[in-house]
Amino acid sequence: MSTFHGLEMAKQALFTQQSALYTTGHNISNANTEGYTRQRVNFESLSPYPTASRNRPEIPGQMGTGVEAGTVERVRDKFLDMQFRAENSKSGYWEALSASTDRMERLLNEPSESGLSKSMDQLWQSLQDLSVNPENSGARSVVVQRGVALAESFNYTSDSLESIRSDLKNETDVTVKNANSLLEQISGINNQIKQIEPHGYLANDLYDERDRLVDELSGIVNINVNYSKSGGNAPEIADGLATIKLADKNGKPTDTLLEGNADEGVFNQLSINYSDVDGERSAVTGIGVGDDKVVSVEEFISNGSLKGNIEAYGYTSEDNAGNSTVKGLYTDMLSNIDDMVVEFSNAFNGVHSGGEDLQGQTGQDFFVNGDSEGAPITASTIAVNAAIQDDPDLVAASDEDGASGNGNNAIELAGVFDADLQGLGDNTTVRSYYESLIGDLGVVAQEANRMTSNTGILRSQVEEQRQSVSSVSLDEEMSNMIKFQHAYSAAARNMTAVDELIDRVINNMGLVGR
Repeated sequence: MSTFHGLEMAKQALFTQQSALYTTGHNISNANTEGYTRQRVNFESLSPYPTASRNRPEIPGQMGTGVEAGTVERVRDKFLDMQFRAENSKSGYWEALSASTDRMERLLNEPSESGLSKSMDQLWQSLQDLSVNPENSGARSVVVQRGVALAESFNYTSDSLESIRSDLKNETDVTVKNANSLLEQISGINNQIKQIEPHGYLANDLYDERDRLVDELSGIVNINVNYSKSGGNAPEIADGLATIKLADKNGKPTDTLLEGNADEGVFNQLSINYSDVDGERSAVTGIGVGDDKVVSVEEFISNGSLKGNIEAYGYTSEDNAGNSTVKGLYTDMLSNIDDMVVEFSNAFNGVHSGGEDLQGQTGQDFFVNGDSEGAPITASTIAVNAAIQDDPDLVAASDEDGASGNGNNAIELAGVFDADLQGLGDNTTVRSYYESLIGDLGVVAQEANRMTSNTGILRSQVEEQRQSVSSVSLDEEMSNMIKFQHAYSAAARNMTAVDELIDRVINNMGLVGR
């Protein structure tokens, strides 16, 4: 053993405790950094003296040679990461769906004094008033204006729903761009890690940034993350290169988004395909994964905000016979309101055409297509006949068998609101049909809000568990700082003691006989 072995051992202790203090300072500095994982230095004992070999076996009484700072590793639990990402995907899906239902509920605003049902009630009441006093010009004008108000309410509801759908489409496109941007950034970090790990280093801060990006991506789509070795002399505890695949709702991997060993910027981009048919509402026809694969929305059973936005916007679905239909929260509501408008306007026009106006002439169609005369009526195009608006005397308030001044037909027109319309279902009136739409929306919204709350709670619980393992505790770091400071001081005192021993040997021995 070297005479100066004690100094070397004290020096190693100083350096090791110093590195632990530096790591503690790094933790304290990043206590409020998003995505940061606390780090620790792994202390390792140096090989004892004498070392074991064929001609010098390990023997009792061998002496330790000190300590050294090994790897600086992150304190992180990958199982909690996996749990958090799964819950984050579920929460992202329900949050997107809840936000869409909330916007629809605010738009329809039922029950209220300004909703669509109120406009129908006002038209019904004006017809009741007209039936009592059919020759009164004021009553006729009120009927016309109430009809215009109802048509405008249908127009506003339909146009506003379409406007929100347009916003949802933009939001979906932005979400896809964001997902692709995250994949590109993760690919770039993979490439940096690939250049660092083979030299025996741990890229802890790069791991943190990659995990933060992966967490964000998990809110958009459900993903499955695996890690592969980067090769070379990479440490055993190195995280390696991340491979990301889409996962179904059970977490089973499906299509690959990013291969761990791929070159920087090489990944399978997500894309959205839309139908583009004149006269029909646009809908999502498929989701592209890379350049070669397109899956239908129903095959894309991944959770996440992307799926929630698509289901709200509308998508095409095929049955077993190959017939294609459009489904979705907003497309269903728009189609149902269109069906209601068509059945109601046809029934109302049928009764109106069977009566006579104030001049004894057969009634015209009360509701028409305001954009294209003669075209089918929809919620966005329904309007009151311009001729009737100009001359309220054309309102057919009397029946053909009575005098021009009776109000029998006005009573029949009011009865349309309570008549069964076969096109809307058995024993279904326009009022009950609309009430059922609002009721169904309420159930969907309640479910979405409940699931948003439940998944949010589960995500928070997992995040709290993860933070309890990985986040920086200033109290703990202060305790570590004092511990390493005392150890450093002790190592320095040890060096002083060894120095005094050597000084005694060098400067105070061998003086006899001089």
